[in-house]
Parts: sequence; structure tokens; C-alpha cells
Amino acid sequence: MLYRNVKFLIVGILFGIVFIKSEVISWFRIQEMFRLQSFHMYGIIGSAIFVGMISVFIIKKFKIKTISGEDIHFHTKIFNKGQVYGGLIFGVGWAITGACPGPLFAQIGTGATVIIVPLLSAILGTWVYGKFRESLTH
Repeated sequence: MLYRNVKFLIVGILFGIVFIKSEVISWFRIQEMFRLQSFHMYGIIGSAIFVGMISVFIIKKFKIKTISGEDIHFHTKIFNKGQVYGGLIFGVGWAITGACPGPLFAQIGTGATVIIVPLLSAILGTWVYGKFRESLTH
């Protein structure tokens, strides 16, 4: 069981290294982005969006399956005004803390232990959303 999960550990470590080397985890880079002082973060985010778009196109065009051979299905998303509110809350939290869910563990791994507070907040927010999800959609 443990052996099967080593691949996830390796990918996580590589992902963390990329975050650190690209300065995605830098509080100063994040502040530059929100103050519109630098293109650095916008370029990284834009590159990720572009790679994602190309990947989805390739998956759909060639009907690529998962590693275990299952079909990949893309479901239509229904717009909900709560997405706007959630996005605003997420953005404000990101701007204040300098941390978004992706690089949280890489930031902690570099010794920025203060990021444990946003990590615990993200976990709590996820739990609260899961608890009240049904009542929020109606």
C-alpha cells in the first residue's frame, strides 16, 4: 500500500520544487500581483491556464483514458452567484495571507510555519462548506 503511494510523494515533491523555484510561494511576488506591480504571477497563472486548456482539448480529441483505463468525463458547470462570493473571499484571503491552497505545503516546507494558520483555515473552510453545501444551493 505504501509503495503505491510513493509516486504521489514524488510528484508532490517535484511540484513543491517547481513552486519554490518559480517563486509562486513568495509572499512578495503575490503582493506584487495584487498591487499590479509585476507580470510574474499573471504569467505563471496564464501559462497554467493555457496548459490546462491544451490538455483538456487533447483529452477530448483523442478520448484519452485514465491510467486505470476509465473514461474521462467533463461535466458542465452551472453558474451560481455563490461562486462570485466565494471567489472574492478566496482572493481577499490570498491577498492578506500570501497563500493559496496549492503552495501551502511548499511554503510550510520552506520554514514559513506561520502558513499553518491559513492551512488550518482552509481545512476549516472546506469542512464548513461540506457541512452546509446542500443548504447553500437552494
